[in-house]
Amino acid sequence: MPKQLLIIFVKNIVLGKVKTRLAKTIGNTGALNVYKALYNITQTETLKLNIDRHVYFSDVVNNSSWPGDKKFTQNGNGIGERMLNAFKAGFNKGYEQIVLIGSDLPDISEAIITSGFKALKYSDIVFGPAQDGGYYLVGMKNFQPTLFLNKPWSQPNLLKETLTDVNSYSLLKELNDIDTIEDLRTSFINKQFEF
Repeated sequence: MPKQLLIIFVKNIVLGKVKTRLAKTIGNTGALNVYKALYNITQTETLKLNIDRHVYFSDVVNNSSWPGDKKFTQNGNGIGERMLNAFKAGFNKGYEQIVLIGSDLPDISEAIITSGFKALKYSDIVFGPAQDGGYYLVGMKNFQPTLFLNKPWSQPNLLKETLTDVNSYSLLKELNDIDTIEDLRTSFINKQFEF
């Protein structure tokens, strides 16, 4: 069996620094509460997997989360460079299949992440498409830095543009990540909050 790694990108839970687009409509405290819920979902689902995990925090390592897992701070000038560096570090450590997810998905699950690794048996790269035109999951079995260079980050054509650089890939089911009030309204997580 190939040596597998799950990379999890999370933000530190700091008022005014999480879900900033969402905060414009529901306020910083509301956005913080939504992100806490998403963070907890991400931790709960990823801890169900019997796999190596590297957790990358936006600013400082939080040792109270993901007990026993390796933790780092994200390194790079933008999201593309930060993901590139995390993948590079994983492949340099000898991992043969690496999947990376973010932490703003109310519907992320152990099963979806597992399906990402299964797809790498047949494809060089796997993506989990997001409803906003980006992706919530990316995985690969050999390092392909071009996926992260000169891409239209946070734009609705991100996945489409990224796929132009890829020959062999698989797509998982589409999910909704939470960035705006519209995303929140269409998600079950909205039922946990009153705005």
